[in-house]
Amino acid sequence: MTTPAAAQPSAPPPTTTGTTTTGTLGVLQRDREVTPTELRRRAEWIRLETIRLVGIAGSGHYSSTFSAAELFAVLYYRVLQLAPADPAWPDRDRLLLGKGHAAVGLYPCLADLGFFPTDWLDSYTRLGSPLGDHPDMTKVPGVDFSSGSIGHNLSVGLGMALAARLSGRGYRTYVVLGDGELHEGQVYEAMMAASHFRLGNLVAVVDANGSCLDGPTSQVMNVEPIAGRFDAFGWRTVELDGHDVEALVTAFATLPPPTDDQPTCVVARTVKGMGVSFMESAEEWHLGFLGPADRERAEQEIRERLA
Repeated sequence: MTTPAAAQPSAPPPTTTGTTTTGTLGVLQRDREVTPTELRRRAEWIRLETIRLVGIAGSGHYSSTFSAAELFAVLYYRVLQLAPADPAWPDRDRLLLGKGHAAVGLYPCLADLGFFPTDWLDSYTRLGSPLGDHPDMTKVPGVDFSSGSIGHNLSVGLGMALAARLSGRGYRTYVVLGDGELHEGQVYEAMMAASHFRLGNLVAVVDANGSCLDGPTSQVMNVEPIAGRFDAFGWRTVELDGHDVEALVTAFATLPPPTDDQPTCVVARTVKGMGVSFMESAEEWHLGFLGPADRERAEQEIRERLA
């Protein structure tokens, strides 16, 4: 479909992919050579594409996606072992998006890496499009599990990590959770089981932006100390600034090998709405729509950092 002039996609900044070839299969290896500057620019591009796609949909989750922009950039352009030409490649690393409402920031990465044609983005949420507000594993190449019902993904990731052990494969399973998602009791059952089964190939990444749909997480149901809770269940924990790409790169680069017997939780302290000043820590932007003037303000602020 033709994209309106005002909604033309932002060209992604060039990135070193570190692609290698195994037979006819192009594999994006772990720990690819990407500079911190490139990763920061990727995160800003994700924010711009989020604004564009929400503009197509007419409503969307800006602020929850903005808080995870650096996480998406580092994971997809540096950390994960992937094969876009073969999304079901058995040895790929898995990523499950527990906070499925942030899929609007995930889709541009998948399209850019070659999992599906970039023009799919122009149909985001439109009738018949494979790209819905939440990711569907039966429709979107590169999505390892459907999400939207909060709280299930750490349990599913646990199953994938167990499957790797049983099949003798060395892939890692990453599960990106919102801190509001930690209100769900099923998450704690998965935390307990992961350490019991000694799954060092399982990595939980908590986008701890301090807020959920109903308000500040601490007021709705306090989940702090997040690292302390995972630690109490036998996990290795790392706490850092989730917008600091150098800290994220270091945390993921220094993970124990997948054969280790202790799962890892990375607690990424983030700001909801990060990157657009009038959205930062503002509850009303959890789900919303930018009018023309506010959209121009938001895009200009992001583009100034890309200049």
